[in-house]
Amino acid sequence: MDSLAIVILNWNGKEFLEKFLPSVVAYSNGSQIIVADNASTDDSISFVQKYYPTIELIKNDSNGGFAKGYNDALKQVKSDLYLLLNSDIEVTENWLKPLLEVMKDPTVAGCQPKILSYQNKNYFEHAGASGGYLDHNYFPFCRGRIFNKFEKDEGQYEGQAEVFWATGAALLIRAELFHHVNGFDEAFFAHMEEIDLCWRIKKIGYKFMVEPKSFIYHVGGGTLPYLSPKKSYLNFRNSLFMLVKNHEGALFPKLVYRMLLDGLAAVRFIVLREWKHLASVFNAHMALYKHLPILLQQRKEIQQNKGITNKAGLYQGSIIWARYFKGVTKFKSLNQRLFDSK
Repeated sequence: MDSLAIVILNWNGKEFLEKFLPSVVAYSNGSQIIVADNASTDDSISFVQKYYPTIELIKNDSNGGFAKGYNDALKQVKSDLYLLLNSDIEVTENWLKPLLEVMKDPTVAGCQPKILSYQNKNYFEHAGASGGYLDHNYFPFCRGRIFNKFEKDEGQYEGQAEVFWATGAALLIRAELFHHVNGFDEAFFAHMEEIDLCWRIKKIGYKFMVEPKSFIYHVGGGTLPYLSPKKSYLNFRNSLFMLVKNHEGALFPKLVYRMLLDGLAAVRFIVLREWKHLASVFNAHMALYKHLPILLQQRKEIQQNKGITNKAGLYQGSIIWARYFKGVTKFKSLNQRLFDSK
């Protein structure tokens, strides 16, 4: 049986550790539990040492964000499987067994449980819902969540499914593959780094799954609120970074088109007088220009090492058009024929 390490990345999250570690400890028998601390300045470390002396602590030297924090920590973790778990998550009884069953398929690189909202447990949560997808312009969405529209969980997405990406909030992944592709891209800092990781692994033929028989509750926005201009900046910037690195085919027409779509978002921010979010779009584009030489080099290396890309979970339509022009608010209302199946 493969060994499993549950690794919880923490930064000044003592409140979440205090609230949610009990469920992880109670319902994760047989696995190693590790808290990787990103140089917290609160008393997170002393709390874990005092109340959970059997939990291993990894102390990172700095707060390098989600990406670098996990990269640094996982270099020190010896296990066949990693389960990356946000600190603001309540797990449920028997949550691990269905996920581990999925991983018995050697073609599966990773999987996620169903993610429900901790505040409203009958609804899907933003970070992953019941599995992640990309549209043909590489905008992410989920079964159960399209942009800011969250569906009520009525059992409509209970079936195990292959997806394009699995959420970093609760990602079970093969350690060997994680390190084979050099882990998360640390330039992302936080947000969409898991989509980029999944995409790179899919380029060598592996797949990602969602197993809704396992479900958890996520607070969300615990470190950075969803409406934060900084989060907007990271999402716009990292989405462009991801496109440059991973898009197959003519790059610059696709990139220019995506940046024009970002421009439409900027116009919306002007209309709403959300000036800080408008600045986020501008700064994200400036960051792209600054990093473009590095991104193009990464793109070259990825293309050289790729195999036959597994495109399952890629939606050959526009999620923006579906949501804002056709009024689609539910995943099942999308044209299912537009999804790549392999």
